[in-house]
Amino acid sequence: MFCFLVAGLLVGCTSTTKPDLTRLYAFRDVSKTIPTPVVVIHGAFGSRLVNESGAELWPGTLRRILWSDYRGIELEIDPDSLEPLPDELVVSGITERIAGKDYYGQIRNMLETVGGYEFTQPGLPVDPERRRYYLFEYDWRQDNVQSARKLHRLLDQIRLDYGDSELRFDVVAHSMGGLITRYFARYGSVDVLDGNEFPVSGVGSGYLRRVALIGTPNLGSITSLMNQISGMKVGFGTIPPEVLATFPSGYQLLPHPLAEWVYTSTGKSLERDLFDVGIWKDLNFSVFSEEAETAVRARYSSPAEGAAAVATLHKFVYKHLERGRRFVWSLTVPGDKVTVDYIVFGGDCHPTPNRLLIEEVDGISVVRLLPENIKNKVPGMDYERLMLEPGDGTVSKASLLARQTTDPTIERHRYSYFPLKYPIFLCEKHTQLTGNISFQDNLMHVLLSRDED
Repeated sequence: MFCFLVAGLLVGCTSTTKPDLTRLYAFRDVSKTIPTPVVVIHGAFGSRLVNESGAELWPGTLRRILWSDYRGIELEIDPDSLEPLPDELVVSGITERIAGKDYYGQIRNMLETVGGYEFTQPGLPVDPERRRYYLFEYDWRQDNVQSARKLHRLLDQIRLDYGDSELRFDVVAHSMGGLITRYFARYGSVDVLDGNEFPVSGVGSGYLRRVALIGTPNLGSITSLMNQISGMKVGFGTIPPEVLATFPSGYQLLPHPLAEWVYTSTGKSLERDLFDVGIWKDLNFSVFSEEAETAVRARYSSPAEGAAAVATLHKFVYKHLERGRRFVWSLTVPGDKVTVDYIVFGGDCHPTPNRLLIEEVDGISVVRLLPENIKNKVPGMDYERLMLEPGDGTVSKASLLARQTTDPTIERHRYSYFPLKYPIFLCEKHTQLTGNISFQDNLMHVLLSRDED
């Protein structure tokens, strides 16, 4: 009897009660007002890339995922304009699953089976009395302003499909997709990154009813910087820094200048401008490391060609670091013409890289990415607390909220403007947020609630 009782208690402790989303939200009645179309926007690395012959280069086969260095997705740089040249890769759908792990499949299934939304392609006449959702698929390697322009064109096309020039949308945006949405809300299709003035027009906010941001790095991500420094792990392989360096979007994910991003081993914050190419040269970041330069040179039979390619990459990084600086500032300068209030979903349970550390070893400054990399630890220093903060493993809670600190009692910096309506925190990793049942429950309530709620 005792054994059965213990077994019952163990089952009771380990079982999890989940909300019945079908019972909660599967209403097929549509109000007399036109149901708001939903647009789902993926994050970085969230769409599939195929070449002209139809071969999928990202993410590709299981073998590719496990072992590839993905040099085939590298962008070629025009040495004159210092912009990526057009390549043969095209976007071919959102990444629903990779190697059996869900990324965006569950959110689509939830919209269809629970919310009664029908997936619809733009360019087709629609019955406005049915719930519909669209996917915004973009080349995540490219500049986010370019993606914002593409988003603008998509929304205009859907307005034409509905025959309603004032139709508004509910946007559900994951990770970098949230930054694209925020830029669009402020500036529409206008590129404001050629200077240091950011005239907020709010033109895009007229397209938006509600916006849910999921794991969006609103003050940037140290993880993105770590990838630039040491490459991005995929399976057993690594996308090397010299490949990632060719993606303009990567520089627009870096930590905001308001964020303290580097400390000494004694716990002192170093005031270093992350967007200064001189810092990247001094610390051997990205294509300024000897290893990356050697890898680039090795692709060319002529030493002169190899040297020219390295020089072009260096100039490219300089240009796009500056655009990255202006991009992150463009999202946080005050802008009272933006009429969108953001609902934010994100994780706050997982230790998340939030600062790097510079350690002096034999008189040489060495960058440490994680606490376990530190060689000569100062007694009494809590390096876990110094370098890691609560988050989703990729985006810290502070960045999610566009704040310098997780302490809610500290006033927001005047230049970290962010019209937050309310946040919802989850115990989930970055790539799995959209499959979290609590996220899905709350998102359904957001999408199906009437405006007066």
